[in-house]
Amino acid sequence: MKYIGAHVSASGGVDNAPVNANAIGARAFALFTKNQRQWFSNPLTLATISLFRGNCEKFDYKPFQILPHDSYLINLGHPEEEPLEKSRAAFLDEMQRCEQLGLDRLNFHPGSHLNSIGIEECLKRIAESINIVLDKTKGVTAVIENTAGQGTNLGHTFEQLREIIDNVEDKSRVGVCIDTCHAFTSGYDVKTAEGFKKTFEQFSEVVGFEYLKGMHLNDSKKDLGTRVDRHDNIGAGFVGEETFRILMNDPRFDNIPLILETPEESLWEAEIKKLYSFIEK
Repeated sequence: MKYIGAHVSASGGVDNAPVNANAIGARAFALFTKNQRQWFSNPLTLATISLFRGNCEKFDYKPFQILPHDSYLINLGHPEEEPLEKSRAAFLDEMQRCEQLGLDRLNFHPGSHLNSIGIEECLKRIAESINIVLDKTKGVTAVIENTAGQGTNLGHTFEQLREIIDNVEDKSRVGVCIDTCHAFTSGYDVKTAEGFKKTFEQFSEVVGFEYLKGMHLNDSKKDLGTRVDRHDNIGAGFVGEETFRILMNDPRFDNIPLILETPEESLWEAEIKKLYSFIEK
């Protein structure tokens, strides 16, 4: 079964996220468990945790249908020691919040070398960061998101994702999230049926579908291989509708959260209906 949703607002408290998801007909959702543009936030209260869990139960959202996202400030591959430790502490806090909320995965951007260290060293730092945090938490999978390769961001090739996984000690608690816009602009031609087939054959060989814990469904304002991260609404960008039609009929993408991060939030309800309409009876 396909579980489609969107990255909904948690404004006013994380307990509002499942309410907002239900309001647009989502069968999955993503959220920030704290302000994504601040290093520190107040701890979750017992009342908020209880309300969040209660609303998830009320609207029938299980942990596997929810893909929380960490702060944009975190860089688990930072070349400097002080910012690296700050990022690791913030990531630990994010994972602990997921534990408290009863969630089983946390999506994050792997990190950037900032032109100060080599790619290999940065990838090893990212894996080391994951190991440190997994050792201090339980039950939550660290889900690495592929990037568009903008600037010095790593994780834009399947090989880089695999290298991080190879250096994670507990492979039962690491996974990946594939963003269709990021894949396309990083150079994977998912636009055509042939390109989609080739891309995910490569993904299967290099990473493995057993590690796929979620997807971000986004069209792209930028063309193939531009390495620029600019999302567009479904069918409005360079990727086009056909990619999503193929994806919706491919059972390899069943039973994971499929999350819209498209720019026009007012279209999310219609986009969810459109994606479900692509499923061939």
